[in-house]
Amino acid sequence: MEKRPQSAEAIPAAGASEAGRELRSGAQEGASANRADDPIAAIATAPGRGGIGVVRLSGKNLAPLAQSLLGRRPAPRLAARATFLDAHGAALDDGLALYFPAPHSYTGEDVLELQGHGGPVVMHMLLRRCLELGARLAEPGEFTRRAFLNDKMDLAQAESVADLIEAATDTAARCALRSLRGDFSDAIQSLLQQLIELRMLVEATLDFPEEELDPLERADAKRRHAMLLQALETSLLKSRQGSLLRTGLHVVLAGQPNVGKSSLLNCLAGEELAIVTPIPGTTRDSVRQAVQIDGVPLNIVDTAGLRETRDEVERLGIARTWSEIERADVVLLLVDARAGVSKRDLELVARLPQAAKRVFVHNKIDLAGIKPRIQREAAATEVYVSAKTGAGMDLLRAELLAVVGWQHGAEDVYMARERHLVALRLAAQCVARAGEQFSRQELFAEELRLAQEHLNSITGEFVADDLLGEIFSRFCIGK
Repeated sequence: MEKRPQSAEAIPAAGASEAGRELRSGAQEGASANRADDPIAAIATAPGRGGIGVVRLSGKNLAPLAQSLLGRRPAPRLAARATFLDAHGAALDDGLALYFPAPHSYTGEDVLELQGHGGPVVMHMLLRRCLELGARLAEPGEFTRRAFLNDKMDLAQAESVADLIEAATDTAARCALRSLRGDFSDAIQSLLQQLIELRMLVEATLDFPEEELDPLERADAKRRHAMLLQALETSLLKSRQGSLLRTGLHVVLAGQPNVGKSSLLNCLAGEELAIVTPIPGTTRDSVRQAVQIDGVPLNIVDTAGLRETRDEVERLGIARTWSEIERADVVLLLVDARAGVSKRDLELVARLPQAAKRVFVHNKIDLAGIKPRIQREAAATEVYVSAKTGAGMDLLRAELLAVVGWQHGAEDVYMARERHLVALRLAAQCVARAGEQFSRQELFAEELRLAQEHLNSITGEFVADDLLGEIFSRFCIGK
């Protein structure tokens, strides 16, 4: 997660310890009394020094607060130079003020944004003044939570705000922006519309059995059901793709000593990150590097060579290797292309977790006189490369994405979270079970109702308060 903008818990030490104690004390005193309609304030820019810093406020009727802080009521939606005043009318800072009266604002409430000089002390002086005037410190994600509660965006759009901030690649950022603009929500609404139309047809048959209504088959209910199920599967596939963009892949390089794991990490990263020597056991601890392939973020971990050893430090490194392998999405098991897959390599494969996908990487083909190629067998996929010369690396990069189901150039995927995937899977399961109950219309209708509840949870039309708290607590303060 990105660094959180400075708040009461993140006061810089230099010249601001007094302000930190005051703000933390005020936050603790008011924590138990926080109300949804309190005016809130937070520093919305990242920690540290910068040319510009922003303090954001939101609440009902901020005009009196703005009058006290600026000496006047700002004009709506107009950036104007202003002097920010303390309790005695002295200047705290000079900057710009922007006022967005409700309901035409990000939160749906009055919003006041104060753009001042981006020094930590200046920002906290300004924030303290806002608290003196009646605002309280915003909780993580509270601005976006108010936007959701005031119907400025649905829950899927609100979550995409955090996803956009956290995006690790250009592709992920574009995907999150599409979700923020409503592409994912529109897809869910389309599914809901199909589901509701099918429910209406079934419910009408149940509610008016004495009427001469067409049977479900004649009303083309089976065709509608099949189309709905296909649409759910398509949305689930796109969501899985987007989930890869959001979370990335945890890729572990494993194998016996001196097979070229560190060289492969350097080749994938495009720089010399790990020490490479012909001495077995050079790598004693895990070396991590974030890279991207086709816009998909990968967290690659180079690990200690797996072998029996009496060296205590190397043994600790090998233990960490197995710990990394347990959490891997993909394990690249490296072997020396000159020797091929040995009995020891097969023993290592037998210990790999079942959930992790695995690929054999035959390295050092430049020394073995072998051309780069990819070989797919029932038991495993094998890629022949040279980490030293780069031969075959394009094949390996493509295979890494293929084993997790990534489709090249997928521009219409949805930036999905795990809860979205769960809801879509459950909805698809309900619709599939409904298809088994055509002759029992009451059960058919009940499965459709449950599917609708699962889909509604994605956009927030049906969601528990504790889930909202969990979602927005992961946002940065000021957003």
